Amino acid sequence: MGVWDWAQSVYGRPGAPEACLSLQDLYGQQACLLLWAVWAGETDPGRLERAAAVVRAWDETAIQPLRQVRRALKAAQPPVEDGAREALREAVKGCELFAERAILEALASLVGRQPGEANPLEALEAASRAWGPPAPRNALAELAEALG
Repeated sequence: MGVWDWAQSVYGRPGAPEACLSLQDLYGQQACLLLWAVWAGETDPGRLERAAAVVRAWDETAIQPLRQVRRALKAAQPPVEDGAREALREAVKGCELFAERAILEALASLVGRQPGEANPLEALEAASRAWGPPAPRNALAELAEALG
């Protein structure tokens, strides 16, 4: 299964969206990198550092700006009608998802091999370290459990 289809299927599992958002919002992690690491079974520090650099550049260029606009559009913006604001918010959300899909697929193409078989928690811990200050193990374990 391709990385995007896999990510969509596991993100729909109970607890997965909340765990991803918690890791992003509370601990500064990047959910796309974390999900890719689990999908790829990636624990190699060198490959994860390279992947994190690729994600960081795309995150700063595309994902974060789109996320900021989407979140800003959550509140009313008088005199713009709520229907127009919500329609724009949904369009921006679609662009944000497209940006996330693009980076996941770019990472998958960098693997150059079949996905590995690493323990999900080990892959999450390794990816979290590569991204920056690592998230607490219990927060990563919540995601690992949700991903099954």
